[in-house]
Amino acid sequence: MEAYTGFAEVYDIFMDNVPYQEWAAYIREILAGYGIKNGLVLELGCGTGSLTECMAGYGYDMIGADSSGEMLELAMRKKEKSGHDILYLLQDMREFELYGTVQAVVSVCDCVNYILEEEELTEVFCLVNNYLDPGGIFLFDFNTEYKYREILGDQVIAENREDASFIWDNYYDEDEEINEYELTLFIRDEEKRGLYRRYQETHFQKAYTLEKMKTLIARSGLIFEKAYDAYTREPPKKDSERICVIARENGKGIMEI
Repeated sequence: MEAYTGFAEVYDIFMDNVPYQEWAAYIREILAGYGIKNGLVLELGCGTGSLTECMAGYGYDMIGADSSGEMLELAMRKKEKSGHDILYLLQDMREFELYGTVQAVVSVCDCVNYILEEEELTEVFCLVNNYLDPGGIFLFDFNTEYKYREILGDQVIAENREDASFIWDNYYDEDEEINEYELTLFIRDEEKRGLYRRYQETHFQKAYTLEKMKTLIARSGLIFEKAYDAYTREPPKKDSERICVIARENGKGIMEI
């Protein structure tokens, strides 16, 4: 899970097309439908805290957990500017620990796809179930097999910005259902004008189907509620690239959305 080290420095630059505010509004609407309009919410894989900040702005008491210290350093800088009372934890989602329970857990930007073994993802779901209040809600998204096979697989994506550039090579192994990202970064050196530092990172993500997610959710003790085509109220389609899943802790009856 050693990822987002060199990339952390320029992560927000290349992710400026992600509609975090829209995603946060969507998540708030979903949570409100289950009666969760405030209180403690945990974000797993919070990265640089973009969504965490949005949710804190809606009045939630946010906890952000991520395994990258470099990403959390940037999240802390945002926290200093916003003044939001956010607790950040340097923790791997496969073994995160909290002091108590939370009303909801959220995870966006396909963080769960970084869990390559079904047993480990089941453990993540078990931990979520353990730390949710009775009837608490878990909302996460994941990249689909269709996206890895048809959109990303064996594609090269490159982008050039004034302060940084990247080359992103994708290789999708259909037998292993693993997408490998070879990421090469060129980041401007602030101290040496005209020079760029070169970084290389390799990321791996696992392709999961919705049916597999439902199976792992059931194994963990969580109850599957609904699934939507990414950040809409439409059902998943054969060509959905991202799917949002809602599950809840098996504690008490919850109103339907």
